[in-house]
Amino acid sequence: MMQVIPAPAEIYFAEDETGQFAGRHLLLDMWGGQGLADIPFIESTLLAASRAAGATVLHAHFHPFGEGQGITGVLLLAESHMSIHTWPEVGFAALDIFMCASCDPMLALPVIRDAFQPQRLIVNPLRRGVISPAVSPDNH
Repeated sequence: MMQVIPAPAEIYFAEDETGQFAGRHLLLDMWGGQGLADIPFIESTLLAASRAAGATVLHAHFHPFGEGQGITGVLLLAESHMSIHTWPEVGFAALDIFMCASCDPMLALPVIRDAFQPQRLIVNPLRRGVISPAVSPDNH
């Protein structure tokens, strides 16, 4: 059996003024965007967005559900993942961006907005795997 030796948290975990945590996770609901049935467009957009966020792409896979129908796709990142599922028939896409280490998924948002040009983009940010809150005079 292979033994996995954990790396120091400071290498893979994120940290900001709120403390140390496993990573930043963005859930995006995008309405009225363009290109929601176009795999080359979606793939190139997500690749550019991952580069903007500082991520390392390990693998990309996209699957169409038929002519004019939705697409599901994922970028497997060294720092986690970026995924999309589209419903072009109603103009909706759900995106999921989870990144650890020094990557910042918020930096992917301008690329996504510029490419898809949604009428509405709802962003729900989360911090995953909170290890320790920041020490302040109020919580020491």
